[in-house]
Amino acid sequence: MAVKGDYHPSTGVAPWKVRREYSTYKSPYGPKYSINPHVGGWTAKSFTRLGMTLGGFGGVAGFFALFFFSDVPAVRRDIMVKVPGLGEQFVKEVPASDNPF
Repeated sequence: MAVKGDYHPSTGVAPWKVRREYSTYKSPYGPKYSINPHVGGWTAKSFTRLGMTLGGFGGVAGFFALFFFSDVPAVRRDIMVKVPGLGEQFVKEVPASDNPF
């Protein structure tokens, strides 16, 4: 039996290779660059762009859902009537002649 950590051709298991730490060469004549801070490859700019995109889609979806369900009596009474400027358009009063009771 092979000792744990030794390479064995039948299993293809090899011991861990330790990567040497070394600093990269920076030429004094080359560009002065730096690596942007990131989290998993996502920079602050990409998070901002994603947030703006998702916020736009969320706003449009909320606007659609609100007006799609505006004929539901509870939504009309609790939300739509309270919107300043548009609330008067959502007030539905039944005339006395149409009331069955």
